[in-house]
Amino acid sequence: MGKEPIKRAQEFMVANCIQGWLIYDYLNSNPIFNKVLQPSGHVTRPVFMLITPHNRPSILTHHVDLSRFDPEILQILTYNNRQSMISNLEILLSNVSEVAMEYSPLNELPRISRVDAGTIELVQSLNTNVVSSSNIVQHTTQTWDDEQLDTHLDAGNKLGVIVNQAFSFIGENLSKQITEYDVAEYIRNLFEDNNLITSDGPVVAINENSSDPHYEPNKKSKTFKHGDWVLIDLWAKKDVPNSIYSDITWVAYIGRKVPDSHQSIFDIVLEARDAALSFLKHKFNQNQTVQGWQVDQIARDVINSYDYSEYFTHRLGHGIGEDVHSEGVNLDNWETHDTRIIMQGSGFSIEPGIYIPNRFGMRSEIDVFVGPDGPEASSPVQTQVVLIN
Repeated sequence: MGKEPIKRAQEFMVANCIQGWLIYDYLNSNPIFNKVLQPSGHVTRPVFMLITPHNRPSILTHHVDLSRFDPEILQILTYNNRQSMISNLEILLSNVSEVAMEYSPLNELPRISRVDAGTIELVQSLNTNVVSSSNIVQHTTQTWDDEQLDTHLDAGNKLGVIVNQAFSFIGENLSKQITEYDVAEYIRNLFEDNNLITSDGPVVAINENSSDPHYEPNKKSKTFKHGDWVLIDLWAKKDVPNSIYSDITWVAYIGRKVPDSHQSIFDIVLEARDAALSFLKHKFNQNQTVQGWQVDQIARDVINSYDYSEYFTHRLGHGIGEDVHSEGVNLDNWETHDTRIIMQGSGFSIEPGIYIPNRFGMRSEIDVFVGPDGPEASSPVQTQVVLIN
């Protein structure tokens, strides 16, 4: 299980002149460890794995956990107490002066900052400089193969059908005073019928509830009626191994014509969404690298130009993978300043939003996959407000 990620890591290290990648874990504190190497059982003590560009990876583990690791894949060092751990860690690092670790300076990227400060201090005390592993993590564990891309596209197509089925369900049952929770349950049942699974959700929000980006209805939620604004955010993946999530947000109005107040903001949000994707395509056509924060800023500038900056209160997008919010790059110059590179083979959401407190919220979310020919929308794309009559 561990050979392919290790090989990919080594290719990235060669291309980017990285001396070593030191992956530390203790009791599953660092999810990257198990994505790169899956032990044969529970590891009970601190463990260090060093990957270098050309040699067989090495692992430093407590002797009670020795049987969890395959000596055909790894060179294995063991320790049995604190002092022998430090001594052997020094041996492990003797040929590298700098290693990448799951660390982010000043915790600027919390998703990558998995190693505690004390362990960083320990490594640095052994005359080894520590830098962030943010891009090597993304390349090694957060890019998709062709089969995973197929699962993502299939899930997205199904979500596009389901969200429109949900809008139809609302229209067909208005006289029955159905609630946000009823529609959420309807969507969850459709997930099951379509062999889709999800961690939580969906968001089904009426009027002022849609101004809460992560609103989730309970059994006492609002009832649908004519003149309501409706936002549905739904995410799911196929119930098969290694499948990739899709995540979309669509909006609708219960009535014959969208109010001008809502239509104008819908148009702004779509302009921001499409500007972000166009920027990405242009940069890739020019063979220029793009960092996550840059894409966020493009969309944010559009919304700022219409004087709605105070109402766009979250990042533009998040990495998508086997988790709906993955370890991959976020499109973010708001909550963080994400300097990770957007890589071929990666996927993420673009979801600008404008949220007017106590009135309504507007979000349009699409997924994007970066293929050999550049970034393309990989989910259904909403182009007009759905009317529920």
